[in-house]
Amino acid sequence: MSVTELSPEQLYKKCDSSKFDFNSTIELEERLSALGQQRAISAVELGINIKSKGYNLFCFGPEGTGKMSLVKRIVQKEAEDRPTPDDWAYVYNFDEPYKPIAIRFDAGEGTSFAKAVDDLIFDLSAAISSILDSDEYKAALSIIEQKYKNKKDEYLTFLQKKAKGKSVSLLQMPVGLVVAPVKNGEVLNPEAFEALTPEERTKITQDLNAMQQEIENSAKDVSKWEENQRTDIENLRQKFIKNITNAPFEKLRKKYKKNKSAVEFLKASAKYIIENIEEFLPDTPQNSLSSNEEDPLSILLSRMNKSEEDKFAKFKVNVIVKNKPGSGAPIVLLDHPTQGNLVGKVERLQQYGALLTDFSLIKAGALHKANGGFILIDARKLLLQPYAWDSLKRSLASKSVKIEAPTDDTTFTTISLDPDPIPLDVKVILTGDEDLYDLLSERDPDFKDYFKVEADFGIDMDRTKENEIEYAKLIGSLSKKKKIRSLNRQAVARVIEHAARLADNNQKLTAHIASIGDLLREADYWASQTGAKQIGKNHIIQAIQSQIYRSDRINEAMLEQIDKGTILMDVKGSRIGKINGLVVYNFSRLTFGKPSRITAQVRMGNGEFVDIEREIDLSGPIHTKGVLILQSLLSNRFAKKKPLSLSASIVFEQSYGGVDGDSASSTEYYCLLSAIADLPIKQNIAVTGSINQFGEIQPIGGVNEKIEGFFEVCKQSGLTGDQGVIIPRTNMINLMLKEEVIKAVEEGKFHVYAIDTVDDGIEILTGIKAGKPDKNGKYKKGTVNAMVAEKLDEYYRCYVRYAQETQGCLNK
Repeated sequence: MSVTELSPEQLYKKCDSSKFDFNSTIELEERLSALGQQRAISAVELGINIKSKGYNLFCFGPEGTGKMSLVKRIVQKEAEDRPTPDDWAYVYNFDEPYKPIAIRFDAGEGTSFAKAVDDLIFDLSAAISSILDSDEYKAALSIIEQKYKNKKDEYLTFLQKKAKGKSVSLLQMPVGLVVAPVKNGEVLNPEAFEALTPEERTKITQDLNAMQQEIENSAKDVSKWEENQRTDIENLRQKFIKNITNAPFEKLRKKYKKNKSAVEFLKASAKYIIENIEEFLPDTPQNSLSSNEEDPLSILLSRMNKSEEDKFAKFKVNVIVKNKPGSGAPIVLLDHPTQGNLVGKVERLQQYGALLTDFSLIKAGALHKANGGFILIDARKLLLQPYAWDSLKRSLASKSVKIEAPTDDTTFTTISLDPDPIPLDVKVILTGDEDLYDLLSERDPDFKDYFKVEADFGIDMDRTKENEIEYAKLIGSLSKKKKIRSLNRQAVARVIEHAARLADNNQKLTAHIASIGDLLREADYWASQTGAKQIGKNHIIQAIQSQIYRSDRINEAMLEQIDKGTILMDVKGSRIGKINGLVVYNFSRLTFGKPSRITAQVRMGNGEFVDIEREIDLSGPIHTKGVLILQSLLSNRFAKKKPLSLSASIVFEQSYGGVDGDSASSTEYYCLLSAIADLPIKQNIAVTGSINQFGEIQPIGGVNEKIEGFFEVCKQSGLTGDQGVIIPRTNMINLMLKEEVIKAVEEGKFHVYAIDTVDDGIEILTGIKAGKPDKNGKYKKGTVNAMVAEKLDEYYRCYVRYAQETQGCLNK
């Protein structure tokens, strides 16, 4: 057993600024790599360089440790040396309009191909109108029309000869040839015809029927001539269109002859124009009629008010991925990972009650843009978006990106597309916290198959001399990056000391770079208020104090309640069954400590321990465990040969919220000993520390906040010189106390004691030796443990006597 009263040097590990060989951080070289993250860096480098399936990364660690920045720097360095991936474009599918075709191009070629096609179509649209209006075309067309006009004239002359000498006449009507009755060279109307004699009507009727039969016999020839005329005109038109179409398309095909898909698209485009020339003629009532054989998409498109340029929309090239040659592998940071933003989407236009779309409305997703490179996504944001996580897994499983509609539930009639999937070769890097990583590992059986590499970003690093120098470089880099004033070396030393406080360990430095960045910005503000050209130590201190002040309202309110007596608290004198424990309050803005009165009551009983917090469901499982451990320790020490004949109750007084953690288990043990032995314990000493079943003191969290919290209460009521705190010896490495506490210790107004066992603690609290058992298990008279044992023996005798009397009464 040993008790150590800690010196001021043991309460705060200073950073000696004289070790730095600079006067200002502006002299320091830039520090780009992260400190203390070698394990994470190694994992990232491994993950991005293994090409096998499933070797994607999940980078986890607290927010603010610079995960994303570090990963981006590593990936950027790797991406520079990698080949630039291909461009991708979608084009119209002339065979299946609902299934746009994906075409791969070398980097930079996609855009040039799209422009070449646009230029070709622009020239072609003008050429089609002009060629069909040319004298050459009109002359050829006139020959065809004249040819068939001559045939019709010859046919009419033949029929007229047939009608000669008969009582009929041939009339050219809009509906065709009509046979009419004739008498004396005059066409008879119905009344005149009826006025004829029966013999005349019969003869004329016979002539009419004979002539009508002649016309019908020749009608097949006329229909064939008309069909042949249309065919000849169509062939003529195609001949002229081919003459102006084939050459430019052939030139473009030769330029892209190595790209089979592009060549096939150009062939299909030329063929479609030639076979469907009516679509591309200037609008006329005849040309505006839709064919019954057109698909629904084409029909809807035809109903839209389309410009001349829109007639050629089928031939446009929708380049969805454009890469600059020689730019290396792409890096995409996806901030809003919806399904559409991830795997792409097909946009729609509302037209005539339908949601209309075509291949030109296909939009690339982040996976398309990152193809051949890297994509960084916040895992929590990804999981919050419907369908996005499943779409990512499907893409990784199939090694392709397929654009999917998020839902078919819509009040509109929709026409949808099914674009070709695009082959995928991407390294996915997710970032998140450790809890999310564990949750996915446990709940999603596919997770480990797709994310085989985890990069664990630590929260701190060793505080060595070398690391302090590197940390100084990091501070200098942050000041340059954030464009704030440089720091002198005294200010750097104070920042390093604060980094140790944030790490809750004087042998470590925090890796939460965001907090350091915030501190530097605020220190720069305070420097600007004084007109300083450089950030000094006093500006760092002022920034730290300002951060505390902004969030310290609840802490000050609790101090006021203690001062007014609303919260009962003694920091002077001695009390039986009462002790000052130390608790930590965690808020999002600030963490601070405060003393909390713990009381115990004991009486004769059958060994029952009542944890009042647990009885009313305010005790957490770890606190309950601590109470059970102290019960076991008490039984092991004082009830090995006879039962523990007492009942005890323990409670945190005026605590109306949940209580958890075992840091008060030693405090509760001391309080029980005081209550059992009727032994007063000092109220000027507060206690923290957990215990095991052998009475050894174990480390706890928040030791700085707890010490400072009790110091504030003592200072408010007036420091007496004998006040202090008992802490576990193993927590000495966590001490980075405020300057005012250290000053009070230097002046002997406040004390901090480090102990190893509960016997060390009870001696400080009572001023009486704890006592060790002899070979018979007896404690030396006058020691604390002897007093406790005697009192428990008395409880046991009373309990036995009570049991005997109760049994006697029952027997009577």
